[in-house]
Amino acid sequence: MVDWLQTLHPAVQAFVATLFTWGLTALGAGLVFAPVPLDRRILDAMLGAAAGVMIAASFFSLLAPAIALSEDLGGIPWVPAVAGFVLGGLFLRLVDRLLPHLHPDKPTSEAEGLPTTWRRSVLLVTAITLHNIPEGLAVGVAFGAAAAGYPEATVAGALALAIGIGLQNFPEGTAVSVPLHRDGMAKGRSFFFGQLSATVEPVAAVLGVAAVALAQPILPYALAFAAGAMIFVVAEELIPESQQGGNADLATMALIGGFALMMTLDVALG
Repeated sequence: MVDWLQTLHPAVQAFVATLFTWGLTALGAGLVFAPVPLDRRILDAMLGAAAGVMIAASFFSLLAPAIALSEDLGGIPWVPAVAGFVLGGLFLRLVDRLLPHLHPDKPTSEAEGLPTTWRRSVLLVTAITLHNIPEGLAVGVAFGAAAAGYPEATVAGALALAIGIGLQNFPEGTAVSVPLHRDGMAKGRSFFFGQLSATVEPVAAVLGVAAVALAQPILPYALAFAAGAMIFVVAEELIPESQQGGNADLATMALIGGFALMMTLDVALG
């Protein structure tokens, strides 16, 4: 798989990898067709595991390479990592305040962002799309870094990041489709909206590759920016959602398991 990816243009590599992450989102959304309703414990465990995967990916696949690349470029190692990380979090916070969206299992009256008349389905998809933009960007930047020839960044490492993000996308698709069907929407439409949010990831990935190709000195900042944005999503949405169903201990242990899984993937493949 890695050898085949290395024969492709970096933008194509990132596009193919994020098609995989989109596919797992669609697979998760497909749980709406299950013959029995999804148990809340299972959903909370999946959300906790997704949070663990994203935390590990943010450090091992993004922040650690950002620090190493800063050393290679002759700068102060921690400056790009800190600056990019903070900017990523601030950017997601700004988007979170402005873009109308709704967290799963919340009433429409608790929609966040600017006031709007958007329907509940659109608000739910928008919320998950906020997750997927930094994830797609992270994959694109990782493949762009590998193409730039830095020893700290490899195609295998970028692939590990894509696999990890795909695994955590699975419960995100479920978190949209199942609540929509619970609210009375047909299963087919619920599935459509559940997978729709991840279609932004291939676009964001290609943009990430392009940004790195046009301005390689920004690479450490771009890696850290993606990490900050991903950690914002974890702290703002994934962890709180996994804890509010009465299964806090289960979700916490699943987070530990997700972190360990992503750490293993990154070390083994990267």
